[in-house]
Amino acid sequence: MSDTLYITGAGVSADSGIPTFRGEDGFWSVGSKNYTPQQMATRQMYITKPDEFLLWYYKRFVKYRNLKPNSVHEWLSNKSLITQNIDGLDYKAGNKSFIPIHGSLNKVTTFETQEYVTDLKEAPWDKVQAACKTSEDDNLLRKVLLEAFNISTQTLTPQLHKSLKPFVLLFDEYYTDLYRISEADKMFNSAKKFVFIGTSFNVNITEIALRAAVSRNCEIEVVDPEPVDLNISGVKYFKMRATDYIKLKIA
Repeated sequence: MSDTLYITGAGVSADSGIPTFRGEDGFWSVGSKNYTPQQMATRQMYITKPDEFLLWYYKRFVKYRNLKPNSVHEWLSNKSLITQNIDGLDYKAGNKSFIPIHGSLNKVTTFETQEYVTDLKEAPWDKVQAACKTSEDDNLLRKVLLEAFNISTQTLTPQLHKSLKPFVLLFDEYYTDLYRISEADKMFNSAKKFVFIGTSFNVNITEIALRAAVSRNCEIEVVDPEPVDLNISGVKYFKMRATDYIKLKIA
């Protein structure tokens, strides 16, 4: 691995067919009938209305789980990488050491307090799809999801150490070692160059990374068709798509 750390956002997966973070059909732009995405994607919603939460999560994310990595993922496969994306495409591309700092849609954990670090398990999406493949009934889907996540259909209350929770960092949660934040900090403190690709800088991990880069006077590059002006001297902006950036680097 080089001294360059790549930090990627949703723009990297756009060419694989995944909506960008806050685009028109973005993961966080579409909520449910009664709730905004910022209300849906919370630990509080999972605890108080797990049926609504799981239905929204399943419909918004799970349909993308079988997509394939694109040329950017392939190029990053041997790089030091922290991604905000939960799509798992970097793993499919062959990068076995990257940090999915916001989780993975293909994994779940048991429901625990936030500080508790527990093992990752495979998400039960195949089981859910098999049970609902001939039906578009949301009530049936809610029931199947609750059962798959070990949540009572009577009490609608997730139980600690028993119920399952999608392995994804929600809006009202914070980074812990479940999401490998200590490993990420070590990468921030050892990198000599930071390259941000396809991120809007609207999430905490980019702020943390930027602080580390600036405090250590590291080289910073930003790659995005409409890059955010960071108001930091010396930043190199590449106003282009991620695919064009890697063509530039390969040439």
